[in-house]
Amino acid sequence: MFAMKTRLVVITEIIAPYRIPVFNALAQEPGIDLHVIFLSETDPGLRDWHIYLDEIAFSYEVLPSWRRRLGAHNVLLNQGLRAALNHASPDVVVCGGYNYLASWQAMAWARRSHTPFLLWIESTLQDQRSGKIPVEFLKKKFVEGCDGFIVPGTSSREYVRGFGVPDENISTAPNAVANEVFSARASAAVAQPWLYRKVHGLPSRFLLFVGRLVPEKGVRDLVQAYEALCEPLRAQLSLVIVGDGPLRQEIETRAARLVTGRINVAGFVQRDDLAAYYGLAEMFVFPTRTDPWGLVVNEAMACGLPVIASSAAGCVSDLVRNEWNGCVVCPGDVGELGAAITRLAHDPELRRAMGNRSLELISRHSPMNCAAGIAAATLNCAVATA
Repeated sequence: MFAMKTRLVVITEIIAPYRIPVFNALAQEPGIDLHVIFLSETDPGLRDWHIYLDEIAFSYEVLPSWRRRLGAHNVLLNQGLRAALNHASPDVVVCGGYNYLASWQAMAWARRSHTPFLLWIESTLQDQRSGKIPVEFLKKKFVEGCDGFIVPGTSSREYVRGFGVPDENISTAPNAVANEVFSARASAAVAQPWLYRKVHGLPSRFLLFVGRLVPEKGVRDLVQAYEALCEPLRAQLSLVIVGDGPLRQEIETRAARLVTGRINVAGFVQRDDLAAYYGLAEMFVFPTRTDPWGLVVNEAMACGLPVIASSAAGCVSDLVRNEWNGCVVCPGDVGELGAAITRLAHDPELRRAMGNRSLELISRHSPMNCAAGIAAATLNCAVATA
């Protein structure tokens, strides 16, 4: 006789490539019957990710949606959520966020149907997007309506505790990317560096940034730090910036003015090509001024890179150990950022040792471990409310 499985419905915004391996693993967890409701396939203009539908091995649906940007706000409205939840008939609902109308509708449905409702949240105390009184009021009301919480790491756990949530109501599902995909593709680039450098137009030595080209990612700080490096080092070490956004033209203008050194703005790069950039870089730099996590750090570590990251990144508490697998710098401190780059650039043995430690540490942040954390939170909640 087979044991009954817990029917889990996850509600999340888009079909992000880094979530697919997590959901695939979650669908294989004993005791879990998974269905995922996506509010949209993608977010045009903000994230140009390829949608890897051929990799999906879990039950899912995409709701009809209407999306507009009103100033700094991303408005996403959906149809059919109530019908989708009624049809899925979940034992537990996990909602990835609270900033869309569908999140509130899902909570209301869970309350009416007496279904446990868990919030999957990545916010941190350092997140500069917080602080507005109306937003914080609504956030508090949403948190009060949840039966439990799933967080990616230490910083988010501390954030949720700040709402007075007891520790036993918070579960950790370590944020993860497809480590094996990135590692294998990076290794392929390392095995034939001349080929991949030619294909992607990469210099022989470079430090790497990956992310949206917006002020809050600290990319201006990075460009300034690179410009301030001593001329002999700049002559040998280039800066490669992968990403797109409103600061791209400004950065390209500054790059054109450089007399010594090179700044290469590669634009947006899809996952399958991105690993080559990581594999051939000497270090990864993530100088963000605010970020709930920073999955690009996971990607870089899976490719064996030392990481220089600002303390504002939510992932730092769990992934970057200062002087062990990288350097932690203060957000906005251009001098400290430049000093860290200079130190690693001049010490290949240190880079190699830190990169190996990154590989060791990131192995514990796998899609399987993330899925196991979500499954444990789901099953514990189902038992507690049975």
